[in-house]
Amino acid sequence: MGSPDARSLRISAVALLVLLAMSGLHPYDRTTWILEVLPVLVALPLLALTHRRFPLTTLLYVCIFLHAIVLMVGGAYTYARVPLGFQMAEWFDLQRNPYDKIGHFFQGFVPALAAREILIRGKHVRSRRMLGFLVLCIVLAISAAYELIEWAAALSLGQGADEFLGTQGDPWDTQSDMFMALVGAAMALGLFSRGQDRQIAQLHRT
Repeated sequence: MGSPDARSLRISAVALLVLLAMSGLHPYDRTTWILEVLPVLVALPLLALTHRRFPLTTLLYVCIFLHAIVLMVGGAYTYARVPLGFQMAEWFDLQRNPYDKIGHFFQGFVPALAAREILIRGKHVRSRRMLGFLVLCIVLAISAAYELIEWAAALSLGQGADEFLGTQGDPWDTQSDMFMALVGAAMALGLFSRGQDRQIAQLHRT
């Protein structure tokens, strides 16, 4: 299936709205919750407005759905306090909650597939090698922009930005965040390029 049908999209959108409402009932920090789920609040209307004119592949819709859940969980608990992260820290003998690295992994993984799909379907790039290179560059640009947003939040909110930044005392948090985004993008390209190509071809046929 190239793209899901309208009914599946409606069900997914309703499910996301319900999860979004649940995540915002009693968040650990209201300001942090708003900042973390803001991409979801922007993406949902955008996807609703464009799904008829520019429907995405099923693969990309599923990845966006999963990324939204990661963001909402991080917003509800703050990334440094997500229970799953504490479990992972115990399993792997880590000194900090690694859930924010999951978030940054998805920050590379999902935009990589989105950028790749847009570049292919718009016929903006012919060479596959150049396509991969540009996708990685786009992901790193998005990651850097997000780190600049975090910096701006730190300057404007002062101590109130600590929960949003989630550095947990790591002086190299910014660099490791961008590295995780790069890892996510590379894995997306390596594991799902062929499947995405097949779904894009199905979209073109329909």
